Amino acid sequence: MAHVNEFAFKIGTVNGTGSASANGLIMQSIFRMGVPVSGKNVFPSNIQGLPTWYEIRVSGAGHVARTPEFDLIVAMNPETYARDIEELAPGGWLLYDSSWPMADTLQRDDVTFIGVPFADMCVKSFEGARERILMKNIAYVGTLAALLDIDMDVIRGLLEETFGERKKHLLDSNFTAIRLGYDYALERYECPLPIRLESMDENDESILIDGNSAAALGCVYAGATVAAWYPITPSTSLVDAFTGYCKRLRLEPDTGRSRAAIIQAEDELAAAGIVIGASWAGARSFTSTSGPGISLMGEFIGLAYYAEVPCVFFDVERVGPSTGMPTRTQQCDIMLCAYASHGDTKHICLYPKDPRECFEFAVTSFDLAERFQTPVFVLSDLDIGMNDWVVPRFEWDDEYRPDRGKVLGPQELEEIERFYRYLDVDGDGIPYRTIPGEHPKGAYFTRGSGHTKYGQYTEDSEDYLEVVDRLAVKIDSAAAAVPAPEIRSRPDADYGLVTIGGCDGAVREALEQLEADGMRFDYMRIRGFPFTDEVERFLEAHELNFVVEQNRDAQLMSLLTLETSIAKQRLASVKYYGGLPMSAHHVLSGVHARLGSEVAQTAEGASA
Repeated sequence: MAHVNEFAFKIGTVNGTGSASANGLIMQSIFRMGVPVSGKNVFPSNIQGLPTWYEIRVSGAGHVARTPEFDLIVAMNPETYARDIEELAPGGWLLYDSSWPMADTLQRDDVTFIGVPFADMCVKSFEGARERILMKNIAYVGTLAALLDIDMDVIRGLLEETFGERKKHLLDSNFTAIRLGYDYALERYECPLPIRLESMDENDESILIDGNSAAALGCVYAGATVAAWYPITPSTSLVDAFTGYCKRLRLEPDTGRSRAAIIQAEDELAAAGIVIGASWAGARSFTSTSGPGISLMGEFIGLAYYAEVPCVFFDVERVGPSTGMPTRTQQCDIMLCAYASHGDTKHICLYPKDPRECFEFAVTSFDLAERFQTPVFVLSDLDIGMNDWVVPRFEWDDEYRPDRGKVLGPQELEEIERFYRYLDVDGDGIPYRTIPGEHPKGAYFTRGSGHTKYGQYTEDSEDYLEVVDRLAVKIDSAAAAVPAPEIRSRPDADYGLVTIGGCDGAVREALEQLEADGMRFDYMRIRGFPFTDEVERFLEAHELNFVVEQNRDAQLMSLLTLETSIAKQRLASVKYYGGLPMSAHHVLSGVHARLGSEVAQTAEGASA
């Protein structure tokens, strides 16, 4: 039975052999054919030599979650042959390099083996060991084009865009390798396979982009001019992308001088200090890091919270604790960011589901930081940040103006008798601030130690309580300003289903199956913290709410228990935290396990 535009395949190679370029070419070609597609890069934390995989899911129905079921596997790494063959679905296909024979012990009767002598072909066609290795990986692009019916004109066009006339020799060698693989498959195998592509027009209003690049672009559009960071996987590419954008978009028109400061600090704590200092001086500033970096930045995060300095932290989450698995994905910093630093602190957090929201929430984060004069955290993860996603084209309102919050300028300072930095004049919990150096009346001590509402040092209990209680009011009031939850309701729902961030695709796919099986759910994706009133109303409307997340300790469920009045008994945890992106089957198995247990208990009670 043919499967047109509904299948998944996986490519197993050796890290450092140039397979990333080949896999990116396949992904982009399918996208250019107008077919919905998603890609997941499963790579090791060392630089070179270990196994790496690239998973591509083609879904005309638009499903974006990872699937563990693969119809075809390209096995280019002999060390992982056994694992690759084991993961193939019955009736699937294995494409391998037949320059060397496949061991009889690896054979499966329910799998079709497709051998192509990639290494032999490249030895005969190219010079030099390095070029032969690189071209061997490019050659399997051609074989896949034949097997899956990928448009060769699209592939050629992408190569021309990449290399152009200035690097025509690279264009020609790459296309020669692709043609070798294509012609060999076409001459010896029935092409295309029953799993195949057919052009669609689903991507006309979409782009292919990763979350870190999207967040970096959002920072540019938001008016950020300072970035400080210390390299850490998987967040480094966010500042790399910001640097690239600034080289084009942050230049003085007349002189060509840069209008951005991008600083690699000696460690994460120093990076946070630079960002806080720049923000205090009036710049829109940010850092990008991951969980270990947030831990190291804790002391300065507390300073920014207590001294009320607006700044933005991008946390691209990875697997912990400690070094953990730095090239695998998790949602394990939910509690860490909500209450980061010592003492009583609580922070505004945003949870994008994909690169489009990374772009949008980047802009929102700076507005919230300056409006509420506090650190703001944007939590994505490795899957969102480093993998390519097909998302709707970004939209931008040219009428946008940054929300700088309650800032007194020189003219306003001239008209007042005296300025007190931490005095709540309007009763909304948010004091006025000034930009240093603009007017003598705007000068003040920035206090990270105990201070009164007038900015004076204090160790008096009443004065201290007055300030920290106001901070709590201020942060709680931000609930009305963070992105509202995305809610889908139906009148006959039996249960609630709640999630966060990149789990959205897996949950939506699971919901389709659950509802096809006759179960009825309302759905809520939380997008910001502190939680809005809608979050609590949604939870209260259901006797049982399934909370889906990617961490061991049910951190989102814990946060809901702490920050709402919902009884813990009305929350059921559904978790997957093995480091790979969540799949629909994780959600389905978690829901069925709980509901199956309840059905059994009900039956037992009735028989008693």
